[in-house]
Amino acid sequence: MSVYKVEICGVNTAKLPILKEEEKEELFRRIKQGDTDAREAYIKGNLRLVLSVIKRFSGNHENIDDLFQIGCIGLIKSIDNFDDTLGVKFSTYAVPMIVGEIRRYLRDNNSIRVSRSLRDTAYKAIHAREILQKNSMQEPTLDEIAKEAGIPKEDIVYALDAIQSPLSLYDPIYTDGGDTLYVMDQISDKKNKEDAWIEKLSLSDAMSRLNERENYIINLRFFQGKTQMEVADEIHISQAQVSRLEKSALKNMRNYLSLKK
Repeated sequence: MSVYKVEICGVNTAKLPILKEEEKEELFRRIKQGDTDAREAYIKGNLRLVLSVIKRFSGNHENIDDLFQIGCIGLIKSIDNFDDTLGVKFSTYAVPMIVGEIRRYLRDNNSIRVSRSLRDTAYKAIHAREILQKNSMQEPTLDEIAKEAGIPKEDIVYALDAIQSPLSLYDPIYTDGGDTLYVMDQISDKKNKEDAWIEKLSLSDAMSRLNERENYIINLRFFQGKTQMEVADEIHISQAQVSRLEKSALKNMRNYLSLKK
């Protein structure tokens, strides 16, 4: 799926308007007074937000026009339910709503068969989450969702897991400065953790030529089996920085080991 298509659902995305903050505030004031023209202008002024969200789903091989239309439904729901008196940016509120609408669409069109009872449980939990999120403007806990939905939390976890679309290890989840982080970067390397003592003998010489930070990152990642996020938390840098340092260290190690052969 190409997310750089200029014409989507008859909309020229290259010419979408960009609203200034004062324009957004004025339009939203008019929207609350029932001004339909202001509502239409606010929707058009936030279509770039929909475009940014559907890029996250580029690996699903879905038609971009369909995803754009579904994303617009989420945007409209966000506008209709947004409370501007809570001091939260509209985009902060709208993005989860748009993502949720697209995920529901993808789940409903999933080729994997899921029982109706599981779907009903999952949808009740999702609806409860949205109600709690709207009221508190923050992500609710599983216990809070279970209480709101009146469903045991174990049943909610099972139902939500059943309706999830399968992910590829190579699905992108975040991009920072051109360095893309993939699902596989979020997974602990259990094999290397268990067999690290075998690898350590042949790699110790190459690792000794890394600087202190690179050496520490490689040790945490491939000898202690930690994820990039866990490493980032431990050494107080971003996950993107961990990814860059890890790639650089591995490249240096490969180059050194290839010269020794």
